[in-house]
Amino acid sequence: WMMDLIEDMVENIALDLHAKTEVQVGENIIDFKKPWKKYSMYESILHFTGFDISKMDDAELLKTAKDLGVEVQKNMGRAKLIDEIFGKKCEPNIIQPTFITDYPIEMSPLAKKHRKHDGLVERFEVICNGKEICNAFSELNDPIDQRERFKAQLELVKNGDDEAMLLDEDFLNAIEYGMPPTAGVGIGIDRLCMIMTNSHSIQDVLFFPQMKDKNDQLKKGLKRD
Repeated sequence: WMMDLIEDMVENIALDLHAKTEVQVGENIIDFKKPWKKYSMYESILHFTGFDISKMDDAELLKTAKDLGVEVQKNMGRAKLIDEIFGKKCEPNIIQPTFITDYPIEMSPLAKKHRKHDGLVERFEVICNGKEICNAFSELNDPIDQRERFKAQLELVKNGDDEAMLLDEDFLNAIEYGMPPTAGVGIGIDRLCMIMTNSHSIQDVLFFPQMKDKNDQLKKGLKRD
């Protein structure tokens, strides 16, 4: 349902702005007409690299990343390795709007386990013009599972992963009292505006003037005068 919502919304934004679903972005023509392509995380890596990493252990995954020319470090966990491979070899090549679904559980410590596939979670991102514009997942509301996920993240912290999460007792305490089935979506409005307006810099689409470069504003003001 949420993927349908995103497709409908973005397609209609394009229609309202351009009276068509095709949008010129730099040298690319991006078509937001639904339905959009869908790949699971593992499928996308197989498609763009030729490697099926779904059954690889950590050592095999590390070797594969090196073989692909991805910069890695020995202390990188499985989640970080997959993210680096996807970010370097897949994401830049995805130009048309595409759903990336079914993330490995190691990559999403706050997402609910997939109801059909072991080792995966119910999460998707939308990639367009080589960048993420949307992230969504079913919220994990099982406090026992969540505590185990946090403990796994702490092990990554011990191994030097500065992006791993810390154990949040307040959050665990809250969902122990009860958390209803919930899902959330975050949309990168700035990135979406850049695409829809064919803007090369995020500074051109920021809503808040105080976040823009003052020298740039001054130059524009002088030109107007």
